[in-house]
Amino acid sequence: MRALIVLSLILTTGLLAACARGVPGDARVVVAGDSVMAWNRGQGGSVADGLRARLGEPVGDVSFPGAQVAGGGGPLNIPRQLDGVATQWVVVNGGANDLGRNCNCSDCGAVLDRLISDDGARGAIPALVTELRGRGARVIWADYYTSPRFAGTTCERPYRVLETRLRRMAAADPGVTLVDMDDVFRPDDLTLFAADRTHPSVKGSQRIADLVAAQIGR
Repeated sequence: MRALIVLSLILTTGLLAACARGVPGDARVVVAGDSVMAWNRGQGGSVADGLRARLGEPVGDVSFPGAQVAGGGGPLNIPRQLDGVATQWVVVNGGANDLGRNCNCSDCGAVLDRLISDDGARGAIPALVTELRGRGARVIWADYYTSPRFAGTTCERPYRVLETRLRRMAAADPGVTLVDMDDVFRPDDLTLFAADRTHPSVKGSQRIADLVAAQIGR
């Protein structure tokens, strides 16, 4: 996926995103990650909301704006979001805030390596996925779309590298699926994006839900 989403945690957004977070006791699907997953939750239009409608069942949502894979604390750390969660499916994304806060667009090698090694076997992302698989979950990792704010810039390159490494990770385990949001997003279709031209609109969030639900329904 060719994408860049530099996500910032805004206090008001974070407080709104905290509403309706949680995991129902009978949920077999849980959504985790950063603001791409959490966006539109206050309007009932987040990715988890879309999955709930499509699957016709409870869906947990522990995602939080500004969350990182290898940094942050509490809900701002994606592995911590999933502490104690044991469910059939985990839908998760992450890495944009790690990249956005710790490197510029031309010097991201060390941050990428910390997230996931070139062979897809080591780093914070594979460690999280291995932990989830050990709890019996099937994992759907959602790779970022290309946002209109950054499309065509040099900032896309780190996300291409991230995608390549994620694909290698997923290829090594049949219980891990990589879905590419670029399959259902176009950066020139502004109806898919919020006013900041970075986060998804409600329509965009529902596109992501469609992409994920197709995997769960198989």
